[in-house]
Parts: sequence; C-alpha cells; structure tokens
Amino acid sequence: MNIDKKIFKAYDIRGIYPEEINEENIEVIIKAIYTFFVKKLGKNVLEIALGRDMRISSPVISKKAQETLLKLGAKVTDIGLSSTPSVYFAVKKYNLDGGIQISASHNPKQYNGVKFLYQKNNFVTKVAKNTGMEEVCDIALTSQFVADRPGGQLIVKNILDEEIEFAKATVKIDKLKQFKVVADPANSMGALFIEKIFAAISGSQLIKINFNLDGSFPAHEANPIKFNTLKELQNKVVEEKADFGIATDGDGDRIFFIDEKGVIIPATLITSLIAKEILLEKPNDKILVDIRYLLNAKKIIEKYHGQMEINVVGHSLITTHLNKVGAAFAGESSGHFFFRETGGCESTVRVIYHVLKVLSRDTRPVSQIIHDLQSAFETGEFNFILPKSINSKQILENISLKFSEGKVSWLDGLSIDFDDWRFNIRSSNTEPLIRLNLEALNEIKMNEKLKLLTNLILSYGAKATD
Repeated sequence: MNIDKKIFKAYDIRGIYPEEINEENIEVIIKAIYTFFVKKLGKNVLEIALGRDMRISSPVISKKAQETLLKLGAKVTDIGLSSTPSVYFAVKKYNLDGGIQISASHNPKQYNGVKFLYQKNNFVTKVAKNTGMEEVCDIALTSQFVADRPGGQLIVKNILDEEIEFAKATVKIDKLKQFKVVADPANSMGALFIEKIFAAISGSQLIKINFNLDGSFPAHEANPIKFNTLKELQNKVVEEKADFGIATDGDGDRIFFIDEKGVIIPATLITSLIAKEILLEKPNDKILVDIRYLLNAKKIIEKYHGQMEINVVGHSLITTHLNKVGAAFAGESSGHFFFRETGGCESTVRVIYHVLKVLSRDTRPVSQIIHDLQSAFETGEFNFILPKSINSKQILENISLKFSEGKVSWLDGLSIDFDDWRFNIRSSNTEPLIRLNLEALNEIKMNEKLKLLTNLILSYGAKATD
C-alpha cells in the first residue's frame, strides 16, 4: 500500500482525499495507530472511541476505520458525527484506551485526516510529533502490525447529551439568564453542541448562520483565527442587537467570541475570564498560558492568587504538560482551551458554559466585562515567508543579539521580555514561515515595536504574507 510519509504531520495525520488519504490506505493507517496503542498500553485488546466530522469523505473513511478496528479485535464505541472534543470526552467518560477522530479540522474541503490519543493510568496523551507520530509513521511504512484478532465488538452511541450535562455540572451552572446569541459554526461540528446548549436555556434566542453540516464549506473556511471569516457574524451581532456571537472551527475544538459591538474578543481574554472563575473557586491553582501572549492572563492570575506557568504552542503538547503538572486550565491564543476535568483536553462546551455563567451573574455588556480583564494590547500573529536560502534559526539568533538587554527565552522559538512589552518569534511546524506575536502595556508602544520588528525581519530577506 502506497502511503506518502508527508501526511504524518506535527499534530495529526492529514492529506488530500482521495490522492493521499482514501478508503484503502486508511486501513493501513488505523492498523498502525492500533499497533502503536498496543505497544504503549501493553494490552492486546483495546477499547477505542471513534468519531467523525461532516466532511464529504468522512463517512466512507470512518466506516473503513471502524471495520479495521473490529478486525483487529477492538471494542469500538462509535459516536458518529461529533466534534473532536466529544471523542476526548468519550475516552475519559468511559475510561477507554484510546480515541480516533476522522477529521482535517479547519483545512479546506479536499482534505481529511485522523486525530488520535491514548490513555494510560488516567493520563491522556494526544499523539503528535513529540509523542509518537514518527513511530506510527514507521509502523505504517513497514507494515509491522499486530495480527487480526476475533471478537471485535461495536457499540454505537450518541454522547453529546452526556458531554453537555457533564460540562454544565462541573462548571457548576445553577441558573442561566436568557440570551440573544448569534453563532456561525461554518457548516461544521460546532453546530451540534451550540444548538443543543441554547435549546436548553429557556427563553434564549439563537440566531443561526451556516448551521447545516456541509463538508464542502459553502460559506467560508471553518477557521475562525482567520478573522476575515467572521465578518458576517460580526455584522449580524450588531444588526440583531445580540448579547454576543460565537464562532467555532471545523472539528469544534476551537472557539472565538464576538462582543455586542461586533468586536472580536482575543482568545487570551477568554483565558483570563475562565482563569478568574477557576481561581475564585480554588485559589493557588495552576494555569497554563501559551508563550505567544502572557500579559493579560498574568495580571488576572496574579490578582486572583493563581500560579501561572508558560507553555509551548501546540494543542497536543499543552495537553501533555497540563496533565504532567496537574494544572486546572490552559488557554491558547489560537482559541484552544484545556481543562483538568476533561483529561487535559479541549472542551468547547465547557468554555461556553463558563462564559454564560459569568454573563448571567454580571449584568454588564460583554465588552465592559472583557475591558476590565484587559491590561495589555496584542498585535495578532504576523507571518513571514522564508526563501530556502534563509535559515530561520540564524534570523532568530541575530534578533536575540539586537535585543539582548531584554530577558531572553528559547522555550519555543525566541521570546524577549521587557518591562512594558514583549515578543515571540517562532518557526512554523508545517510551513516555511516564521511567526511574530507582540504585546505591550501601551498601544502606541505596541505599534512602534511591531513596526521595528517587522522591518528587521524583512531586512533579512523574509517576505510578509498577505
């Protein structure tokens, strides 16, 4: 079976259907994943959760994955159409050995792929570049699979109600007020949980944009970090005089909010909001923040007596680190949010309930609540294309020398901190790019330093992306 090694990415397996991923080679991929799980867990028969997104190719790929797992002797809990966090929830809820989601997340319609994780001694590990992806690739390319076994079992289960009830109970929701909300899940998996959450809130009004599940993405990319995809949602929030807006990505593991003025709320301020809620209930707990933006969360975490720890970028790495250090919560500036109660994995449902809880208690508009959490200004991410002749490591080393009076860190790319501003520059895991993120306590200084860093990066021969 011909498999292109390049589909084994930093955080998942992903390729174009049917050229790179199809009904035939998914059998090899699933066998490799299952063999890897068997080696890691030391068990011959595993219990696996299986879910899929709404992509056009997902039904046939998921069906073949299910058949392959059953031939291998697995006990398969197939949860059908689901967000990726629903697969994570199923693994924790039913104490399963692993989970597999057929999805290509926010990628364009021609893609599909696999996200997968395993659980050992109640410790969840998402398989990625540093947690076993290369081994899975080697198993697939060399066909060193465990043998088929008789006795595979299939359980078909819809777990969304249980997932929502668990989030509602553990966030400790008592009574929610009525809301008028506009949501745009981009014809993707967020539509399922958003609709169910608001249907259960008596008197609330949910105004739907792009709610029909459609793997051709007829409206726009399912990638809310590309803010141009949020224009319709922003306008609709203002037009309808809604309380706020919600946008989710293709597999429902990322979420962004829009305030009542139609302004996009930075994910870091949602991190601050949730961190505050957690620390009000349990001071001294540990909160993880990704290295790109620290200042807003740092102020809130210190104010409410928490412990902040800086984490590298990448959802799989954050899950591993959260579990390792026993943190309560982690927020990533790309819209991923992670919780102790969900095994260190994302729970978009839980994020929504935290926001609803705050807005039910505080009668002020969302913009005012968020304003009180903000102490710093963020540029957003700027990407620069590197010609093949340019070494990204050399650029970062040169920049570090130019700003050596600051506090230098090489935790994930280059970060340099000053008293009232800081920046992080990282190489992309998947593309010939470097990414710049910068924040400052003063908006004028932020713009000044952004111009300085941008000109410096361009002077080395990099080119700005659109």
